[in-house]
Amino acid sequence: MKRRKRTEILIQADPSLAKNFAESIIRHYKCQEIVAPTYGLTMIKMRESAKQSLFYMGEVLVTEAKVEINQEVGIGIVVGMEEELAKHLAIIDAAYKAEVPETGAWLPELLEAERRITEDKAKKQAELFETKVNFETMDV
Repeated sequence: MKRRKRTEILIQADPSLAKNFAESIIRHYKCQEIVAPTYGLTMIKMRESAKQSLFYMGEVLVTEAKVEINQEVGIGIVVGMEEELAKHLAIIDAAYKAEVPETGAWLPELLEAERRITEDKAKKQAELFETKVNFETMDV
């Protein structure tokens, strides 16, 4: 599984999933905190649909952390004030870069979390469609 997809799943899933993964790594490996979770601002880049040109829509608050495991640096960046999640993401990223054996057992849990996220999104979408108003049937 690619890094981007894995990170999206960990952010959108139950926070205990990332916490459990990170704690399993902390128990067996020395995790050195390079940059403690800190807040910052980052620019949001968007694509204008008509001209297909890029522009910066504005800034968003992020929390960033960096951790080192076996000489491999992991980065965790998450929108909002989420210090714990950013640190857990950094530990998980470093574990994958260091190719520790524990990461091999995480794939089924990540796939299950992705399935639940997809189901939840579909359920919410169905609820929204139930409340949709059909303006063609309304009297003037």
